[in-house]
Amino acid sequence: MGFGDLKSASGLKVLNDFLSDRSYIEGYVPSQADVAVFDVLSAPPPADLRHALRWYNHIKSYQNQKNSLPGVKKPLGQYGPAGVPDTTSGPAPAAAKDDDDDDIDLFGSDEEEDTEATKLKEQRLAEYAAKKLQISCVVEDDKVGTDILEEKITAFEDFVQSMDVAAFNKI
Repeated sequence: MGFGDLKSASGLKVLNDFLSDRSYIEGYVPSQADVAVFDVLSAPPPADLRHALRWYNHIKSYQNQKNSLPGVKKPLGQYGPAGVPDTTSGPAPAAAKDDDDDDIDLFGSDEEEDTEATKLKEQRLAEYAAKKLQISCVVEDDKVGTDILEEKITAFEDFVQSMDVAAFNKI
């Protein structure tokens, strides 16, 4: 990751390409990342690198406010596109061996379910079933209608969410 040598034409070209679809080095507001890259440049980029020149002039307008911009200033090699070797801090680190792809199976089946998780799921389902509010009662329709009974039960809003009639017998 990085821009390479920003004092060379190739480094400035990488910076220009990087800024072709961005306004800032990181994020959507000027930050310490912009200050870090700006401080490395000794002069404005040439006019043919219009994106880098636009960015340079914009960050230059923050000259008096550089210390108040958000973010933390990191080494220059941590900014920029991936795949460009960082020539400012020495040789690029060797690439890690790609034989650890077998560690994570993103498309693996769910057949290997943890027995502990299964027990926990069954326990929670049993607790839920035990907490369900189910009442059996016999009502004489002439004295108390089912509508009145439903209104009385659902009046306990803190304890009853809804009511379903599971079975209905008229006397």
